Amino acid sequence: MVIRMRGVRGATTVEHNTASEILDATSRLMRALIETNEIEEDDVASVFFTTTPDLNATFPAKAARDLGWHRTALMGAQEMDVPDGIPMCIRVLIHWNTDRKLDDIKHVYMRGALALRPDLYPDNKIVLNTEQDV
Repeated sequence: MVIRMRGVRGATTVEHNTASEILDATSRLMRALIETNEIEEDDVASVFFTTTPDLNATFPAKAARDLGWHRTALMGAQEMDVPDGIPMCIRVLIHWNTDRKLDDIKHVYMRGALALRPDLYPDNKIVLNTEQDV
C-alpha cells in the first residue's frame, strides 16, 4: 500500500454574505467531502479555503473547527475577482494522505458551484441526495 498526498476539491455558493450562510454552506460541503471520501482528520495535512471577493462576513475555516477539526492546519484566502466568475462562491481544497488512486477520489460541487465542474454532476447527484444542494 502506497500512501500519497491527494487533493480533494469542493465548492458551493451562498445567496447572502452572512456569517450564518457561509458557515452553514461550508459545513455542508465539508461534511459531504468527509463522508463521501471517508476522510479522517488524522490523515489530513491541511485544508485551504477560498471565497470570492463578495464574501467577507466570516472565515469559512470556522466551519471545519465547528465540525471538530481542531488539530488540522486551516488557511483561508480570497479568490481573484475574475470577470464572469461565479459569485458568492466558497471553495475548499483538502490535502489528504491516502492510498486511494486519483480516480477513486470524489470531489463535491454544490449549488451554483456545479458550473465549475459539470463533468462531475452525476457523482454530485448521487453523493448529495438532496435537491437543495444540486
